Amino acid sequence: MAELFASGRIVDLILALTLLEGIALAFYHRRTGRGPTSGSIVGTLLPGLFLMLTVRGAIVGEEWIWLALYLLAALIAHLMDLARRWPR
Repeated sequence: MAELFASGRIVDLILALTLLEGIALAFYHRRTGRGPTSGSIVGTLLPGLFLMLTVRGAIVGEEWIWLALYLLAALIAHLMDLARRWPR
């Protein structure tokens, strides 16, 4: 179990499960017309995915520039999601 964390593979597992969650939600919405839309799902999950990539990068010792880019991408995705949800 320690190797799962030390290698960053735990984050890979969480990323895969998050992607499966997004696919399942999109499939549910497509079949029933209920639940969040695909755009809403992406807007909700994308910032978290970028933050998880940052954590993985820190665990495996990626260069700081990649960590900064992942964080910037998370911020941009988050701001885009907020803009999409903001009442007009």
